[in-house]
Amino acid sequence: MRMNEVSFTDAMPVDGYGPGFFRVGGQVVEGAVLLSDTGIAPWGGYADAESLMALVGDVDVLFIGTGADVAHIPADLRSRLEEAGLGVESMTSPAACRTYNVLLSEGRRIAAALLPV
Repeated sequence: MRMNEVSFTDAMPVDGYGPGFFRVGGQVVEGAVLLSDTGIAPWGGYADAESLMALVGDVDVLFIGTGADVAHIPADLRSRLEEAGLGVESMTSPAACRTYNVLLSEGRRIAAALLPV
């Protein structure tokens, strides 16, 4: 078996999550969070579209973690992001964390907006 070292560049992977928090790069962050190659930022949820729009041009795909359950994101938010050229994938927050980590390790241009479980 061939082993390869995983490099996350400047972005930090999600190390864990629990009720109301995420652990990112060893740091505990309470509440909703926005992760990208520029770092960790608080996210105001679906009403905070401007934080997500700031990713346009720097990110190809945005994973939106909807918490513990699968949910649709507001249609107007999805439309606005997609019209700006940002791919949007919504899934549970645990699935978004795992997918974010895998693609981050591959050096992809991604971000994750995560609601806590």
